[in-house]
Amino acid sequence: MAIVTWDELLQGDELAYRTEIPARRADVVPIPDGLHPLVLDSLAGLGLDGLYRHQAEAFHAAERGEHLVVSTGTASGKTLAFNLPVLNALAEEPKLRALYLYPTKALAQDQARALAAFKLPRLRPAIYDGDTETERRWQIRKWANVILTNPDMLHVGVLPHHDRWGDVLQNLRYVVVDEAHVYRGVFGSHVANVLRRLRRAAAIYGAEPQFLLASATIANPGELVESLLGVKATVVGKDAAPHATRTVAFWNPPLLDEELQLRASALGEGAKLLADLVERGQRTICFAKSRKAAELIHRFASERVGPELAARLSPYRAGYTPAQRRDIERRLVEGDLLGVTATDALELGIDIGLLDCALSVGFPGTVASLRQQWGRAGRRSQGLAVLVASEDALDQFFMREPETLMGRQVEAAILDHSNPRVLDGHVLSAAFEAPLDGRDTAFLGDEALTRAEALAETGELKKTQAGFVWSGRDYPAARFSLRSTSPESYAVVEADSGSILGLVEKERAYSTVHDGAVYLHMGEAYHVLGLDHESHTALVEPFSGDFYTQAKKETMTSIEEPELVEARLAMEVSFGRVSVTEQVIGYQKKSIRDQATLDLVPLLMPETTFETEAVWYLPEDWMLHGVDEMPRLLGTLHAAEHSMIALLPLWAMCDRWDIGGLSTNLHHQTGRPTVFIYDGHAGGVGIARRGFDQIEGWVGDTAALLAGCPCESGCPSCVQSPKCGNLNDFLDKAGALTLLQRMLKGAA
Repeated sequence: MAIVTWDELLQGDELAYRTEIPARRADVVPIPDGLHPLVLDSLAGLGLDGLYRHQAEAFHAAERGEHLVVSTGTASGKTLAFNLPVLNALAEEPKLRALYLYPTKALAQDQARALAAFKLPRLRPAIYDGDTETERRWQIRKWANVILTNPDMLHVGVLPHHDRWGDVLQNLRYVVVDEAHVYRGVFGSHVANVLRRLRRAAAIYGAEPQFLLASATIANPGELVESLLGVKATVVGKDAAPHATRTVAFWNPPLLDEELQLRASALGEGAKLLADLVERGQRTICFAKSRKAAELIHRFASERVGPELAARLSPYRAGYTPAQRRDIERRLVEGDLLGVTATDALELGIDIGLLDCALSVGFPGTVASLRQQWGRAGRRSQGLAVLVASEDALDQFFMREPETLMGRQVEAAILDHSNPRVLDGHVLSAAFEAPLDGRDTAFLGDEALTRAEALAETGELKKTQAGFVWSGRDYPAARFSLRSTSPESYAVVEADSGSILGLVEKERAYSTVHDGAVYLHMGEAYHVLGLDHESHTALVEPFSGDFYTQAKKETMTSIEEPELVEARLAMEVSFGRVSVTEQVIGYQKKSIRDQATLDLVPLLMPETTFETEAVWYLPEDWMLHGVDEMPRLLGTLHAAEHSMIALLPLWAMCDRWDIGGLSTNLHHQTGRPTVFIYDGHAGGVGIARRGFDQIEGWVGDTAALLAGCPCESGCPSCVQSPKCGNLNDFLDKAGALTLLQRMLKGAA
């Protein structure tokens, strides 16, 4: 296909930025000596006569017996980097076993196809997940030497029944953890404990497997491995794969209301670009942040092109049957499909062939995710990558400051495996799997024994001569989910089908699934019919209305223990443990179209208190000079808190919804104006700590966000928050900018 230029499309006021990223040549090295003849034949059959340098480095590190993490760009051949040492070991000794862990079933399916392509006679891969038929499970345990599964299955299906897996664990040579950057926050903290339990279970059977991890480019791959596994790993991070020239464009929907800073729909603009590109024969993927958005962009784009072209467009999202998804993937690879609208289910490393263009409608939350999405296009010939902005604060910040995104380092993936709210369930599970004693700290960490002592006092564990053992009748792994820090969760149940859509932590349930709330799950809207405190269920039905709800709540924060107190930005900045008490006292219905308040409904929910980690700071008097009269002081602190929460995801791989905050003109413990920003999950998972460590850069970004926003007194693109407990009352944008600029001046 002839290379096209994008010039005729990328014009007008909507084009906020454009640049060209030059092509890069591959750095290819010879295939390493010493590979088994069967593997050499297999590589030759695939047409490979050399490796990218990072693939060879990974192979040599694995051969030296090191744990390793490959952290290179999209389409850089990470799969071959971890497959090669595994295939070589299995060719030499087919009795050895390898375990491959994937965050999604689709990725496991894709990897099973990739392994089959090697056509190695001694390779016996099999998928073992919730869809695997019962009668096949014992067969897989017996004969498969590569078992592809996911952390949830490892947690409840493998480790509690390790006696059935004795042969696998005894011969376990390699554990592959793909898409490791996904394991962050609460989920990552749980998965870290599951992987440590796996290391312990293997040791019981006399094995010490090597871990091979693959990750998108993140700021801290070595640190992530240490957090996940408790071991040091070799980092292979210099990408030697080629890429073609890529045009990058930022597209800002036209302004409809200058005063309110309301813009045209990002979905409509995304659909228009998608239609224009496929009409030019460009194979395009368009990423949206929700299922509903993906479906709408598909519909809008189909309406803009003729029926013949519309038949070559398809949406792709979670919720489709495996057969439907396989069919879409096949049509993409074969070139039958020209345009696909997708949720981030396709952001991860599924092989979907060669695409020309990648559109991202809305900043996906992290720079790492955006680069994953953009990396889908232009792998072999010139490509186009476009960010279509929503009205969100981060999106608009990047439209005004494009170089801060283009030149930005990817974020750090953070987790905290020792958070007691996460760790306790895994200590109980480990004690069920085998008696737990001091030797197990080598796997589970020093904190595990301390928690075991505490759990023995509550009667959940029993102290015996062999160590701590589980005192219950059931098995504890089945009691908790890997997605929550709270054992007390509310199930969100669809009224018609009775199916469970998800779990909401008790601390969040009162503000997200209260009676009358509009609840979002995987981008779909549901109306909450009722919240039952006894059965811990929220009954919901699909919702297609044009409003959303926002809880009004009263919040109080108490400092439990400052762990770090430093002079930063010319003031006192602290990090430590706090307790947060919240009570929902009502909710607001707001119009999706123009954010207008439609109704304020009174509601009184029970008070909740949870302990978490926070960063807090005490501005000096001179920083507040001129904005220190009430109510301006409160508005200044409140707006600074909101805008800092909006920007924290750029420093820690998290979502705005993972973070809470409180600002007060007079805190009962500090006796001064104080701003708190805390982890929204009980116990904390490292987000606030990352903010404390990086506070100078974080405040600098936030000041730039406020200075660049063209609105007069504050809008959703700067200081207004969709989750504010005070319903965005008392927000002083100018005061917040004054405060943040003075903080930066103090650091200079």
